[in-house]
Amino acid sequence: MKDVGITRRHLTASALGLLAARGLSGASHFTHPLGAELYTVRNILPTAADQTLKSIAEIGYREVEMDHASLPRISPILKTYGLRPVSCHFETPLITGNWKPWKNLTNQNATWAQAIEDAHRFGVEYMVMAYIRPEERGDLDYYRQIADKMNNAGAQSRAAGLKFCYHNHCFEFRGEPGQRPIDILLERLDKKSVGLELDVFWVSVGGNDPVEMLKQNAGRVPLVHLKDKAKGTPVMYEEKVTPQTFKEVGAGVLDFPAILKAAAAAGAKHYFVEQDQTPGDPVASLKQSYDYLRSL
Repeated sequence: MKDVGITRRHLTASALGLLAARGLSGASHFTHPLGAELYTVRNILPTAADQTLKSIAEIGYREVEMDHASLPRISPILKTYGLRPVSCHFETPLITGNWKPWKNLTNQNATWAQAIEDAHRFGVEYMVMAYIRPEERGDLDYYRQIADKMNNAGAQSRAAGLKFCYHNHCFEFRGEPGQRPIDILLERLDKKSVGLELDVFWVSVGGNDPVEMLKQNAGRVPLVHLKDKAKGTPVMYEEKVTPQTFKEVGAGVLDFPAILKAAAAAGAKHYFVEQDQTPGDPVASLKQSYDYLRSL
């Protein structure tokens, strides 16, 4: 028994030494609940919602982000598979009041107050303004006005016990530092009412380091979009990248161990995997990204 005890102590010490040497302590593993951005599966959801959401849950995802229009139809299925609609992208004109560029939206009499009611009804915690169409983008004064409108929407959401965020792309990074749309937005947005949903892919496409962006905005990035970028992708300021530019997390050039570390330090609460374009089955892409993130 004495020899066995020595052996056990020896093995325990050796195992701990190995873990320390590899930096694999439990605290260093990425164990945070992962969410799937359902935009990734937008082309199969209309005809295969039940099987798609079941598969996403079986992969291990526990949260989703979706769009406002899909909430009534998708929410009951989410409950069936234990998926929580933590975040939702709402129609931009509900915030800006400019419906003209969004001709595909039919409910042009809807209000932000009604959107808040929908968020409560379907269990959404974060309301997100996800995009500004190219034809409605303007000069820096325009972005100051947009920031004020987001502050108003965010204050309403906050008063209702909800949270509001703005999701970036790459167009916000055009221009000289200090005079870019992103600079105007970050300066003018009320930190108490408007957070950021930082898309690390688009930050990088716009010529910026996602790690530094997270560090510089610690405390105001509750939501993070995780997707990877192909090697050799040029810096650009319009969302005109090729489908092949989008890669599963870990299959491109972004430094995700560093990004996740910076996101945690910045206070990120929810992480959503998204791939705008996939070469094949989008569910398989979501699984590949999930497996990589859980292997870190």
